[in-house]
Amino acid sequence: MKKLFLAAIAAVAIGTSASADTIKVGVIGPFSGPFALQGKNFKAGIDAYMAVNGNKVGNDTVEIVYRDVPQADPAQSKALAQELIVKEKVQYLAGFYFTPDAMAVTPILKQGNVPMVIMNAATSAIVTKSPLVVRTSFTTWQTSTPIAKVAVEAGVKKVISVVSDYGPGIDAENAFKAGFEKAGGQVVEAIRMPLATNDFSPIMQRIKDSGAEGVFAFLPSGPTTLGFVKAYNDNGLKAAGIKFFAPGDLTQESDLPALGDAALGIQTTFHYAVSHDSPENKAFVEAATKAIGNKAELSFPSVSAYDGMYVIYKMIEATGGKQDAEKAVDAVKGLAWTSPRGPVSIDPESRHITQNIYLREVVKADDGTYINKEVQTFEKQGDPGLAAVK
Repeated sequence: MKKLFLAAIAAVAIGTSASADTIKVGVIGPFSGPFALQGKNFKAGIDAYMAVNGNKVGNDTVEIVYRDVPQADPAQSKALAQELIVKEKVQYLAGFYFTPDAMAVTPILKQGNVPMVIMNAATSAIVTKSPLVVRTSFTTWQTSTPIAKVAVEAGVKKVISVVSDYGPGIDAENAFKAGFEKAGGQVVEAIRMPLATNDFSPIMQRIKDSGAEGVFAFLPSGPTTLGFVKAYNDNGLKAAGIKFFAPGDLTQESDLPALGDAALGIQTTFHYAVSHDSPENKAFVEAATKAIGNKAELSFPSVSAYDGMYVIYKMIEATGGKQDAEKAVDAVKGLAWTSPRGPVSIDPESRHITQNIYLREVVKADDGTYINKEVQTFEKQGDPGLAAVK
């Protein structure tokens, strides 16, 4: 089977010429099931970019081909990526909400002669698995490291860590612990929950029993984070004064209406807030809102997808439409631009995005909606997690 796949993709790579009229981009993500809203945000960001910039690069037309993976499924993701390369003849792969899905596809990039643009999956190690991976999202090391400093500055000395037991969760746990202990704090207990956990009451009891003054939490955005924040309130942790620290996955904008007043005051560190105040973001939010149909559903995967398309268009431009993954990736190393989230660049060595990380607090806006208000900026943050995987 592997030999047949290699032969097929070799034929595809040889058969692609610079005169191709249509350049296909294969996007893999959750477009149905419990995480469908995240996939919807991928599509909103992509649609917004193409609405603003058109669907052509030079004389070539860009076409998006979507494939659905409702929840983390590495085998299915790899099979769909193979199908996209061989049958659909895509020149680029993008999307990937979950780390295991992205990891499963990295071994076939070189043979397929396609770059991968990560629009979400947040484990640091992904970019080390293939030189053809470029990330336009974030890593949990990148977003979790600054919140450790925030916790110490808030006077918290003892924290319990609670994360989902998979790549990004473990990265978040390690990032927070490294930053918190370096600043003089103590992580009294570290809990790793199965990814499918949805009853958090026993976890909340363990937090209460730990004697910690605060909890650091990471779960993948979606139904699980909504359930965790509700449990934190319903089980009396907020009332007991146990402070809540997390990267921004825990308070994505699309969950805030459901959380309501329960989310008020929660502080998170993240690379993007829909409320970010800049001309570029105002224009983006307008275009992305038209694409998604409801501004309340707009969340962070949309901006990573928007910037991912910017990078892909630059790759297409640099290769003149020809299928040349190595040349495409080389062309965006060091690329810098002003994103809706602020100034960003692609680190030439890691191919990971350097960006501002913002401390945000959930507040109620003048119009009665709930927003993540940026209150502090950590400028030009790279990925501290890369040192941990080398």
